[in-house]
Amino acid sequence: MTGYEKLMSIIAVPEGWLLTLIYNFVSNYGLTLIIFTLLIRGCLLPLYATQIKGSMKMQDIQPKMMEIQRRYANDRAMMSQKLSELYKEEKYNPMSGCLPMIIQMIIIMPLFFLLRDPMLFINNQSMLMGVHESFLWIEDMSQPDSWILPVAAGVATFVSYSLTMSMSPNVNGTMGMMKVMSFFFPIMIFWMARSFPAGLALYWFVGTCFMIVQTLVMKKYRKNLKEKKKVGKAVKTA
Repeated sequence: MTGYEKLMSIIAVPEGWLLTLIYNFVSNYGLTLIIFTLLIRGCLLPLYATQIKGSMKMQDIQPKMMEIQRRYANDRAMMSQKLSELYKEEKYNPMSGCLPMIIQMIIIMPLFFLLRDPMLFINNQSMLMGVHESFLWIEDMSQPDSWILPVAAGVATFVSYSLTMSMSPNVNGTMGMMKVMSFFFPIMIFWMARSFPAGLALYWFVGTCFMIVQTLVMKKYRKNLKEKKKVGKAVKTA
């Protein structure tokens, strides 16, 4: 085990315990991965919601930010001061989305190593054969699936990225780069999924589908919130 893998094991080993616990109940590795993925994503839901709310808030105040940037384009100090005043007035923290993202990565990165090589972090004989079980059309979950799961993972990634992009503000012209990434990233996921164990590809697909549902719920929440604000303003002006 390399130094980096030892570092990942701090989180990967406890995640392996949870994976083994679920497997001992359901006795099917593919089903275990689905339940495991949903549990992990469910635990990360509050962090994801905080991140999305921060992105939505930034999108709401973006017109005011752009006006400040245009007005004080030649005075960086004044621009910074006015932006700080805007953030304080709107009760918005520009770093609000960073901490949830970092915590998610701390949890998800060890998962990648765990599902790529489960027996490196799991010391359980029942799992030794379990990771080689078949699931649906896949004969061995420890081996790559050539097409179906990689395509499904790539498509799910494209849909998820596109939905997230539609809720993200176009800060300093970043939308063009995000559009490029919306195609490049799913292709990369498809290509990687063809070489990684099917279990890892299944985890990515299920987790991404979970994120799609989360994003749709957040979009609906945002739409309802905007409608309530409009009604509130209409009542005040009446």
